[in-house]
Amino acid sequence: MDLIIKVNGFINGIVWGWPMLILIIGAGLYYSVRTKFFSVTKLGYTLKNTLFKMFSKEDTGEGEVTAFQAVSTALAATVGTGNIAGVATAIAMGGPGALFWMIFAAVLGMTTKFAEVVLAVHFREKTEDGRFVGGPMYYISNGLNLKWLAKIFAFFGALAAFGIGNMTQANSITDALNTTFGLPELPVGIIVAALTAVVIIGGIKRIGQVTEILVPFMAAFYIVGGLFIILSNASQVPAAIGTIVRLAFTPAAATGGFAGSTVLLAMRYGIARGVFTNEAGLGSAPIAHAAATTDNAVRQGLWGVFEVFIDTIVIAAITGLSIVVSGAWETGLTGANLTIHAFNTAIPVYGGWIVSIGLMLFAFSTILGWEYYGERSFEYLVGPKFNVAYRLVYVPFIVVGAIGGLELIWDIADTLNALMAIPNLIGLLFLSPVVVKLTKEFFADKELSGIK
Repeated sequence: MDLIIKVNGFINGIVWGWPMLILIIGAGLYYSVRTKFFSVTKLGYTLKNTLFKMFSKEDTGEGEVTAFQAVSTALAATVGTGNIAGVATAIAMGGPGALFWMIFAAVLGMTTKFAEVVLAVHFREKTEDGRFVGGPMYYISNGLNLKWLAKIFAFFGALAAFGIGNMTQANSITDALNTTFGLPELPVGIIVAALTAVVIIGGIKRIGQVTEILVPFMAAFYIVGGLFIILSNASQVPAAIGTIVRLAFTPAAATGGFAGSTVLLAMRYGIARGVFTNEAGLGSAPIAHAAATTDNAVRQGLWGVFEVFIDTIVIAAITGLSIVVSGAWETGLTGANLTIHAFNTAIPVYGGWIVSIGLMLFAFSTILGWEYYGERSFEYLVGPKFNVAYRLVYVPFIVVGAIGGLELIWDIADTLNALMAIPNLIGLLFLSPVVVKLTKEFFADKELSGIK
């Protein structure tokens, strides 16, 4: 057992260390340059064609779910404990400057996620029973003809879903409800498992129908609470932003319960938590986007930009700014407790409720989204006849995670989650000419893009 822990720790240090972070950021920078930073320069266009069309049912083309249901499923899996506990941990370890690097990673990550979605839709397949399937395993296989590499991605994806998307999220739910409301872990875990089973038995269509309601509600609930914290400390916002920018490039001295941090630590934790939060480059979200009803891969790719924007530049940034503006970052607390403390400074007791309820909703939605990712990965390896079996195995692990589970399994799942990124990034980089060509054609066609 000790050997397994040491081996996993060594691998985890590599896959979540500087080499992987540089590779992921490098891919985002490469795509940003190749597409002339369109995700930034055309952000207004992107939001006009996503944010303001969230509930539109006018999607054209082929697909299994609406474009918004697809992005809701992806956001359900992406917006999770990382937006609350992960951001807080980054600031606790790297100082306020970590928030700057988190947003920096997200700006580049918008283009990475865009490329993933474009490729997922472009290389997706239609199954015999009329479903649309896609993702890294399909664009690696169909685009590069590297079936062995596609299987490696699918293998890691099918396993990682049990840890990152299942047990850790279930544990976050029960821990939050137990701490805040005194609810026992086992009954809560059983209820969460039952609710999950009811949703996932209907496949992507049922998941999409649930998440298109759940995601906007949970995001609005948490965003309103976070903005209240920030506005309650409005006079401190300019100084807080100045501190964030300053400590992104200079060491943060020890103060209060904060032990101090270097610029490299701020970069490392900010970028790592940013990548973990929005999953740009990991290859998970395009699996959901591949099922979207759309007439153009680039049009669906805009939802990938929107996804990272909402997840990190809005939700995660609100968490981070709330922690800094309230001064909570100096307490020495970490994880969800740090975020709860920050919210309680402006809304005593009820601030903690907002965080706990937000954490519960975020985590439950992640369980739903990651089941779909894991199932599609498993289907790629063994075929569709075992899809129901995957669901039947997935659900009981929610209860295992709810009552504690095994920390080693969580650590291994964290490693597997990062290992998904390696084959995905290979596919992204070698298929970049496809993405660039499709993007140029889309924006050059005024009738298609709607740009006058």
